Amino acid sequence: MPTKSYRPVTPVLRYKKAEDFGRISTDTAHKPLLRSKKQSGGRNSSGRTTVRYRGGGHKRHYRIIDFKRNKDGIPGVVETIEYDPNRTCHIALVKYVDGEKRYVLATTRTAVGDRIVSGERCEAADGNCMQLQHIPAGTMVHNVELVEGKGGRIVRSAGAYAEILAKENRMVQLKLPSSEVRAVRETCRATIGQVSNPEHMNVDLGSAGRKRWLGRRPHVRGVAMNPVDHPMGGGEGKSAGGRQPVSPWGQKAKGQKTRKKRKASSKHIIRQRVRKKKKKQKSG
Repeated sequence: MPTKSYRPVTPVLRYKKAEDFGRISTDTAHKPLLRSKKQSGGRNSSGRTTVRYRGGGHKRHYRIIDFKRNKDGIPGVVETIEYDPNRTCHIALVKYVDGEKRYVLATTRTAVGDRIVSGERCEAADGNCMQLQHIPAGTMVHNVELVEGKGGRIVRSAGAYAEILAKENRMVQLKLPSSEVRAVRETCRATIGQVSNPEHMNVDLGSAGRKRWLGRRPHVRGVAMNPVDHPMGGGEGKSAGGRQPVSPWGQKAKGQKTRKKRKASSKHIIRQRVRKKKKKQKSG
């Protein structure tokens, strides 16, 4: 779905890029699948700030998404394609033949009237869900389970997909969007296709106000603070910090690995992700 740009009548509109919403078929959500969502504003139960620069934002309801896709053998028809304020991709309301309705993650090819189904013997078509052992190699999948029966945990954001590389020893090798290659049990489920709204990465908020609507408060640099508020604060005039970049609590902020060493998870990583190096601009 392409993004929408505006005539540069104001400085904000010069850079603003928003979603087109051309695929959205309705702006009314299915009420039985809505739940109230309480906003914490970055505070815990004691009222102390545990997450900085979070607060405000527009009120929203949470949509209950079927990540497990465990309604096996019962076909359903896509009734609507809807916008979900809680995630970057779009969602689809599916009505099954037994009358039940569920929300699922929409793919790039999902359209109103499409037929989807879950189970072992279903066709390897876009939007269908099945175990990884029944999906052919080279297929794009999303909403992948890491533990059988617990529902999809990875590859769920807008435009994301994982590619099935190989199958051996009851494990399936998946190439994730981060270029990491991970082994997952063949009995885990995944949904076929690429997650919808791949153009989300091109959206430009354009103004500080739009960021406040999302619940993000202004982010302040450490060097702009006082020494009592941040280790990099203070100094005469504009200062560069005078030390290695750190967090307000003295932890290194750049170049330090933050991943926890978990044997149960790390042993399934076949190839680590490769970080892209920024190209240096040639002077002159």
